Amino acid sequence: MSEEHWNKSLYKKFLEAIFGFESNISSKWAGSAHKRLLWSQWAVSPNPEWFNHDLDLFYQWKVQNKNSFWVERGVFNALALQGGDVLELASGDGFNTKYFYAKRSSKVIACDFDPSAIKHATKKNSYDNIEYILADMRTDMPEGKFENIVCDMAIEHFTEEEIEKLMPAIKSRLTENGILSGCTIVEEDHGAHGKMLHQHEYEFKSKEDLERFLTPYFSNVNVFETIVDNRNSLYFWASDSTVPFDKEWKHSTK
Repeated sequence: MSEEHWNKSLYKKFLEAIFGFESNISSKWAGSAHKRLLWSQWAVSPNPEWFNHDLDLFYQWKVQNKNSFWVERGVFNALALQGGDVLELASGDGFNTKYFYAKRSSKVIACDFDPSAIKHATKKNSYDNIEYILADMRTDMPEGKFENIVCDMAIEHFTEEEIEKLMPAIKSRLTENGILSGCTIVEEDHGAHGKMLHQHEYEFKSKEDLERFLTPYFSNVNVFETIVDNRNSLYFWASDSTVPFDKEWKHSTK
C-alpha cells in the first residue's frame, strides 16, 4: 500500500469515528427529547386530536416498542396511488402526506379540522404539490374529482351514523377508477377507558364490520388485518376497479 493510500485510509477512519460518535450522541439526544415531547403531549391533559409522527420516528420505533405499524399505513396507502390528484381526509401532522403520497401524485389536497394540525403540517411537512386545508370532512369536505382518497386512522373518530353519511360523499369525489384506502383499528378490551383513545367514537369489531360500510358503495373491497402485540390494525382498499394485489393489478404478475 502506497503512503498516499495509507494516509487516505487513516483520514477516512478518523472521519468515520468522529462522525459516528456525533451521530450516536445526536440520535440518543433526539430520542430523549422526543420522549419528553411524547410525555408532554399525551401524559398531560388535554391530549391532541392528531399525532406527531416524529415521536414514532425518533423515539417509539427505535427505543420504546420497535413496532412498524405506523410505517405500514403510509406504505399500504401508497400502493394504491395512481399518479393523479389525491384527497387526504384527516391528514393530521402531514407526515404520510409528504413522505408517502406527494412524490407519487400530481397534487395532494390534505384536510383536517384541527387548526393546530394544519399549522404543524404546513410548517414541518410542506411540499410543492401539497395543499393543506382547514376543513371538517363531515361538513366541508373539499370538492373535486380524485384518483385516490386516503382516510387513514380517521373513521374511528366518527359515529356509525356519521360514517354512513361520509361514504357517499367520498364516493362522489372519486374518479371512475378511483380508489379509497386507509387504516383503522379493531376494538379491544381497554378496561375502564372503553376505547384505545377517548377521542374514538366507533372502533370496529372485525374485518367484516368495517367491510359492511364499504360494500354498499364499492364493487371491489379488500380488508385485511395485521396484529402487532396488542394492536389489531385494519387496512382497506375500495374501488369499482382494480385494487392492489388483484390479479389484474398492473404492478403484479398475472
